[in-house]
Amino acid sequence: MADADNEIAPWALGAPPPPLPAELFAERRRALATRMGPGAVMVLPGARVQHSSRDSEYPFRPDSELYWCTGLDLPEALAVISTVEGGAGGDAAGVLQARMTLFVQPRDAEAERWAGVREAPEAIGARLGADAVFALDELPTQLAPQLDAADTVFFRFGAHAHIEGHIVEALQRARARGARKGSGPRRVIDPGEALDALRLVKDAHEIARIRAAAALTLEGFRALSGRVHAGVGEWALQAELEAAFRRGGGDGPAFGTIVASGANACVLHYVSNRDRLTAGQMVLVDAGASRGWYAGDVTRSFPVDGRFSPEARAVYDAVERARAAAVAAVRPGVTIDTVHRAALEVLCAFLVDEGRVAGSVSHVLESESYKPFYPHSTSHWLGLDVHDVGDYALKGEGRVLEPGMVLTVEPGLYFPTDPRFSQIGVRIEDDVLVTADGHENLTQGVATDAEAMAALAAG
Repeated sequence: MADADNEIAPWALGAPPPPLPAELFAERRRALATRMGPGAVMVLPGARVQHSSRDSEYPFRPDSELYWCTGLDLPEALAVISTVEGGAGGDAAGVLQARMTLFVQPRDAEAERWAGVREAPEAIGARLGADAVFALDELPTQLAPQLDAADTVFFRFGAHAHIEGHIVEALQRARARGARKGSGPRRVIDPGEALDALRLVKDAHEIARIRAAAALTLEGFRALSGRVHAGVGEWALQAELEAAFRRGGGDGPAFGTIVASGANACVLHYVSNRDRLTAGQMVLVDAGASRGWYAGDVTRSFPVDGRFSPEARAVYDAVERARAAAVAAVRPGVTIDTVHRAALEVLCAFLVDEGRVAGSVSHVLESESYKPFYPHSTSHWLGLDVHDVGDYALKGEGRVLEPGMVLTVEPGLYFPTDPRFSQIGVRIEDDVLVTADGHENLTQGVATDAEAMAALAAG
């Protein structure tokens, strides 16, 4: 297998990354087969082309589950992963193996005239290591036998209406014939039950991709240097960020870029980016590059023209202390709730000291009276999706961090109408990898102290 580090060994972000090796996806499917169990089949439909109007298409982005299992990043595709027993002899005896069947768009001269040459189905199958590959129009005849041979079907109802009929028909056949023949699927399980835990802990290739996405995201923030001035449009800063993402070989933004000045920074998912910066304000920028389909996610809060008001500086320093405390708390064996608590204790102490909430810090924590000023969690998982898969609690307890997990750390404080801190919103976010002996901050390359933010804004 190719060395994961070779993907970014020169750290020359300037071209899209090469495809990940087919053997990597085969390893993932072998691990998936163990979680699926014997007699199981997983049906993973891919993303479909979405239209903004008539024949105008949105940029295509592959389905994350399908891509993680197969490396397939083509529209309208579908994968069927079946578990089979290993051979009678050797190391594979009795070990569950994964068989992969792909369904892809066939060659079509007229379609290719408009959208470019399609790879032939057999070439796609050979490149990705499929056991069988068919054109999509063969799905009705080729999918049914695989479903009928399974006891359990992994499929997400409600997400793929164009495929659901095939699953329902297989269940109906099993109900009609299963009593006498003892065959056919009797239960349907969400694919996330088998996939999410595997995707939550990143392999070396995924860490390399996330690291590169984080580095490219920081390039976007560096492109803002000297541009955060009064009169500049929020949209202009968005353009600088996203241009840097594309110049660096990224797929584009991993999510809707937030450039929120003044009161807009108190709207957590503000994305209209239509106002101009005003002197004396703060501007919150939350953005992430997608590179090789993996996401970065960084937030920095800048003083316009590089000058903090005393009130804004007080809020900024409190959030920065909370960020540092939460990052320091990241290590194997602690829960994600511990990271949140580390940030909360700092923020609540500030709110108490400033008279924004009443009572002791412990009372504020217990009563959650801080929520008008800090309504969101400190962390989310990061990977193929910017809010990546994985439960945050198991059996009512916060999830324990393990090496290979990647999470954001993003405390904030928001004062839309406060008499002292009115229209100040500050959030600071880093992407953090859990390592064997602690953590690695993947986005520390753009410093978060107040002086650094002021200098970057002023240029």
